[in-house]
Amino acid sequence: MATLDPAGIDIATLAWLAGSAANRAILAELHRAGHTGVRNSHGYVIQHLIHGAPTVSELADLLDVTQQAASKHLLELERLDYVARVPDPGDSRVRRARLTDRGRRLVDDSRRVRRQLDDRLTKLAGDDAADSARRVLVRLLDATGETASVTARRAVPPSE
Repeated sequence: MATLDPAGIDIATLAWLAGSAANRAILAELHRAGHTGVRNSHGYVIQHLIHGAPTVSELADLLDVTQQAASKHLLELERLDYVARVPDPGDSRVRRARLTDRGRRLVDDSRRVRRQLDDRLTKLAGDDAADSARRVLVRLLDATGETASVTARRAVPPSE
């Protein structure tokens, strides 16, 4: 089988392949930092807990999944001690999901690891090339109509 020159791959596919490789590397680093059990799909849930404490129903709407799927993700994150469900201050019958201290550490560690990868890439490619790559990827979001969902932190998990 002939080898493939990555520079000949269309931008959308190359962006997906590079993003997938980056996610694997970031996840491996997070596992080494003690965040075993965490998966890429957990990030879609956690993004909604950074500045809020949604109910299962609210989270399901944000993720564009069923309440059962949202509940399953929360249960996984609770078992890993990244999320706790707490009573709503205005109605104790309502339970809200919030990040635990361990969950906040995961967010901080994830940001640190992503920053380190970004810095490494910028050193390899140079500032101008890294800035150009960002602009091209933002234009890809524009071209696919996904910019608004990203800026509103409403990116949803990929459907399989």
